[in-house]
Amino acid sequence: MAISVSRAADITSAALDYRAMRQDMISSNIANADTPFYKPRDVNFEDALRAKKAEIFQNDSKQLKMASTNEKHLKPERESSGTKATTFFRDGHMARNDGNSVDIDVETTEMSKNSIMFNALVNAKKKDGMIYKSVIEASAKTS
Repeated sequence: MAISVSRAADITSAALDYRAMRQDMISSNIANADTPFYKPRDVNFEDALRAKKAEIFQNDSKQLKMASTNEKHLKPERESSGTKATTFFRDGHMARNDGNSVDIDVETTEMSKNSIMFNALVNAKKKDGMIYKSVIEASAKTS
């Protein structure tokens, strides 16, 4: 069982996982730039991250609560697949003569954007950890 420092740290960890998954997917697209009939893939994790946030903060404001007038009524089931990122084929680019539609410029741009977001999340986690470290060090000095 992992110790949870804060609920925001749990979301940051999930976002890091999704960003790492996206980096792998973009790297795969670049590696297959010369593979005939290859279609570039991407990861849609924004909806999964929203679902994870709602799960962690128990903030289901978009979900209509089901009224129960009898204890024998069935209980509502929650979707468990909402916190998983989904992959999709990225369309909109012209396929070359070999059927491959990977655009290296698009892939490198997406990789750069993803790397910046990943580094920002890592720095946020470091800063969050430094707050707890300073509290621990300050409490050690007072005892």
